[in-house]
Amino acid sequence: MTPWLHRPDALLLDFGGVLVETSSRPGWSAVLAKEVHAALARAGRRDLDAAAIETDIRAGAAADKCWKDAMSRPYAPTEMTHAGFWGDYVAADWPASARRFVVAHATPLCKRMGELRQDRRVRPGIPELLDAATALGIPCAVVSNALSGAVHRDHTAATGLADKLALEVYSDEVGVRKPNPEMIWIAARALGVDPGDTWYVGDNFDRDVVCGHRAGVGGNILMIAGGTHDVPYEVRYRPDAVVDDGHGLLELLTSAFEGDE
Repeated sequence: MTPWLHRPDALLLDFGGVLVETSSRPGWSAVLAKEVHAALARAGRRDLDAAAIETDIRAGAAADKCWKDAMSRPYAPTEMTHAGFWGDYVAADWPASARRFVVAHATPLCKRMGELRQDRRVRPGIPELLDAATALGIPCAVVSNALSGAVHRDHTAATGLADKLALEVYSDEVGVRKPNPEMIWIAARALGVDPGDTWYVGDNFDRDVVCGHRAGVGGNILMIAGGTHDVPYEVRYRPDAVVDDGHGLLELLTSAFEGDE
């Protein structure tokens, strides 16, 4: 049975797991390591070989994942900076000159890592959902954690999703990350709506459902994705509704409008 929710004044959507499904790209770290090695060599820094750089890139990515799990516990976590990722998580034990180099180029390096690391495909039903929301006068916005929101913006532009979105909010650009409720409040303020009149749709419990609860959204929706049930620890909050994909979310939205008539 479809749960009944008040019609929203705006739809706030996570990126990975909601707008798109992602899959890891084999060999990404080796490609990135070779590119970093070549850039260091061009700058006259030849202390590290590509294999050592790849080892530290992989270690940095693993440490970052642990940090992200830990940061879904505080009430208002801030986001990892690009310089912090490369300087502290990847290059912590590199020679000082090499470390300074990657810190200075941290933003484009984070973007390049995001481009190489994953393949992205628009989830079923998402274009139809966005078109239907537009027809109903409901603005849609992305609210997403990201080490490089620029990668996500490139994808929404390339797939035509950007034309269907009123706003994109990424954690690396605003300096805070979910479950910090400020992520949702930023989008709500920009759209001129009350958080209680929005639906927030995410694909995991510890970041998304918790964030929606803290922000006081009117509809806290969980969309099932590959890692939805891989929770790092028990989460007390539960979503108001669960959907399988964009088609399920569109059905929920349609039901809300019919219920409010």
